[in-house]
Amino acid sequence: MKSIILSSATRLLMPLMLLFSLFAFFRGHNEPGGGFIGGLIAASAFSLYAVAEGVEQARRVLRIDPRTLLGIGLLVGLISGLPSVFKSKAFMTGVWMEQTIPGLGKAGTPLLFDLGVFLVVVGFVLTVVFSLAES
Repeated sequence: MKSIILSSATRLLMPLMLLFSLFAFFRGHNEPGGGFIGGLIAASAFSLYAVAEGVEQARRVLRIDPRTLLGIGLLVGLISGLPSVFKSKAFMTGVWMEQTIPGLGKAGTPLLFDLGVFLVVVGFVLTVVFSLAES
């Protein structure tokens, strides 16, 4: 049964949840938060949308298969360790840019690794949620 109230609330909450997800992701670069909690919040937004509108509609809004997100996240996590190898350091040692980015600070491989974690968490959680909702 489709609820008009849940559907209306989801249309308002989803963009806010995704924005808060990005906030938690970028805040985690220097403070608590990061890829894991940001990914959970983003996955929660799409899960809520799936409950309100149906899994097929949520898949259309997501525009990419969650398993693909999972794979891309693993690849990004692996790639984040390579710059340290090219600088003759141990794999996954943090390497930072010389310039600071306004509002973000110094970006480096830890931020790239966090992006990989974000994508893996979103992909994994949505794969599980969508599979359970479809069965």
